[in-house]
Amino acid sequence: MPLEHLFLDGALAAAEMARRIAAILGEAIAARGVATIALSGGRSPRPVLEALSGAAIDWDKVIVTLVDERWVAPGHADSNERLIRETLLQGAAAGARFVPMKNDAADAYAGQAACEAAFAALPWPLDIVLLGMGEDGHTASLFPEAKELAEGLSTSALTLAVTPPAAPHQRMSLSAKAILSSRHIFLQIGGAAKKAVYDRALAGGPVEELPVRVALCQHDVSVEVWISE
Repeated sequence: MPLEHLFLDGALAAAEMARRIAAILGEAIAARGVATIALSGGRSPRPVLEALSGAAIDWDKVIVTLVDERWVAPGHADSNERLIRETLLQGAAAGARFVPMKNDAADAYAGQAACEAAFAALPWPLDIVLLGMGEDGHTASLFPEAKELAEGLSTSALTLAVTPPAAPHQRMSLSAKAILSSRHIFLQIGGAAKKAVYDRALAGGPVEELPVRVALCQHDVSVEVWISE
């Protein structure tokens, strides 16, 4: 079972999550000289990233990357890279090394090989993978009914290009293998609707129905779930 952290207040949840992440990154630096974290985009992680930015750790020994990315320019409003740069990579935290998913290829499929090479060069396993979850049960860009879902669940590659069935923009995503090639998985849940999906996912069933089960229904990587009303 995942370790659940329950909060009535989203701001308090974000602050506590940031403190926990900073502690793990600091421990990784002390043990191995480097710390690695893959982050999700969207509205929910924003306060976590803003709080984490002020953590007193050796940011020049931290590698930051993404769980998934929309295939848009880094300055686009929908870019996860833009979110990370505007929230986390500020002040001392700007000294961290950022490894993007988006490259100069015309589309995500053409860019996958270069993205895969960049990710293969990272020091695996990653220390933390911070996941979100949609109300359809997707995590990263592993969407139910996406034509690439079966590949994403079975591939030996770390990354894959995805066309979401009902969301804008092609995506690049970590594969199931990459998500599970980590020391810690964090999952952030907010609101009653997502909590209900989380409860369904935790009860078990086909991963294809609710891909977040990739993280929840396994026993190899520790999972912490941060739940706020």
